[in-house]
Amino acid sequence: MDIQEQLKIIQRGTSEIINEGELAQRLEESVRKNRPLRVKAGFDPTAPDIHLGHTVLLRKLRQFQDLGHKVIFLIGDATALVGDPSGQNKTRKTMTWEEVLANARTYKAQVGKILNTDDPKTFELRYNSEWFSRQAPANKGKAPFAFEELVDLAQRYTVARLLERDDFQKRLKENKPISFLELFYPLMQGYDSVKLEADVELGGTDQKFNLLVGRDLQREYGQPPQVVVTLPLLEGTDGVQKMSKSLGNHIGIHEDPKEVFGRVMSISDELMMKYYELLTDEDLAEVRKGHPKEAKMRLAELLVKAYRGPAAAKNARQEFEKVFSGTGLPDEIDTVDCYWKESSLPTASTIMIQVVKAGDFPLHTGNSSTSEVLRQFNQGSVKIDGKKVSADAPLEVGKAYLFQVAKRSWLRVNICKNKT
Repeated sequence: MDIQEQLKIIQRGTSEIINEGELAQRLEESVRKNRPLRVKAGFDPTAPDIHLGHTVLLRKLRQFQDLGHKVIFLIGDATALVGDPSGQNKTRKTMTWEEVLANARTYKAQVGKILNTDDPKTFELRYNSEWFSRQAPANKGKAPFAFEELVDLAQRYTVARLLERDDFQKRLKENKPISFLELFYPLMQGYDSVKLEADVELGGTDQKFNLLVGRDLQREYGQPPQVVVTLPLLEGTDGVQKMSKSLGNHIGIHEDPKEVFGRVMSISDELMMKYYELLTDEDLAEVRKGHPKEAKMRLAELLVKAYRGPAAAKNARQEFEKVFSGTGLPDEIDTVDCYWKESSLPTASTIMIQVVKAGDFPLHTGNSSTSEVLRQFNQGSVKIDGKKVSADAPLEVGKAYLFQVAKRSWLRVNICKNKT
């Protein structure tokens, strides 16, 4: 494949390439010297599950991999201990090493849904604890990052440059604190590129500052500066904020296929086209020719198929069509026992809050807070035994009720007397 064809593939869905001339030059050198490019993307394991927002970067990595280049999937277990300040208006809560390791355990298996993780010629899995932490298994308690190395790194970048980033400028104007750890984070991410000798680094648009620090540090250490490729941030199901598990607007790739299908169907038609562009290889012009509802059904089916297989995708679509058309109930509805401790009668909202908080009834929005439960009642989304009910509707102990939220969440609840 010639250089222009490679560039066209890489450019699809990107926000910015710094810069395209350098990338074309690197690609030409790769062909001439028969040396695949080293393409890096880092993921801090701040949560155990990978969602569709993460797959935007992973799919771009796979494109580089299919072009014959070597992708480096970097698990930022050391940087996760520090916390990325990108997009944050306050200092992140510090994680423990145990939390970080627990989250990272399943990452390779999850990314294997997108990347070819079995070919060492095109895939490399690394942890930045290898050069930052004595707790990395390979270091066996020895500190790989000496004090002298810290001094050498710190003197290669100024505080003034670090404080140029928008996140820090906003906090300074609002008199909000900035910890030294947060100042050090971009240096750590940039140093990753030095240690890995990256030719290209991928990241979301919110990572641009960190990625450019990598370019600067590589120059300082006598390496050619990496090409920076930024990709758009994928909005979650709310259509407003970046997809995030903490915001409850995410779609996890390992969630129940029917839930994934339903959440995709809940996004707006406008956002649907962005999902098509960033999460599929479909021809966008052809997608726009079709009816929006059918296009969204196709999108939901494609995404379930990609991560859970064709059978799961087919079943999820059939289930959605059955429920959405109003012709019947889902084939499978979970049943739980809910024990009531009070002497007064329970209300619809108190029971629903109890089962949602227990994790027995995940809401279609992904948000399990009390305020979200009450919001569902206030907007008339909750039915019990097929009828819309208010939050304070009384229920009886000793009876079973069928709860429904919108057209995708169902649960049969047996309200039982408290165990004695």
